[in-house]
Amino acid sequence: MCWDWLESAEKEEAFMANFEEHLTQLETVVERLERGDLTLDESLRLFEDGMKLSSACKKELEQAEGRIQVLVEGKGGTMKPADLEMDKAEGGGMDAEEADEEV
Repeated sequence: MCWDWLESAEKEEAFMANFEEHLTQLETVVERLERGDLTLDESLRLFEDGMKLSSACKKELEQAEGRIQVLVEGKGGTMKPADLEMDKAEGGGMDAEEADEEV
């Protein structure tokens, strides 16, 4: 029996928890910096922490982006998965003809 789906689901859950934790920490850093009641040293330390958190969030999003697939309607009305290409996603995504050409 194959349990790959379970490992995949656990990895996805861990990824989302990690991303959400980093994002929450980044929001806290931004809020503290916006208050303006910190010393220069505290502000610089928080800014550095915020940059590290921002970089971690960006990396995690890029990894997720590589796993995203969309369903497109192919010939005969059948649905099939196709990789999401960000430049095409911004312009409306992949159409059915493009998906058929790739298969």
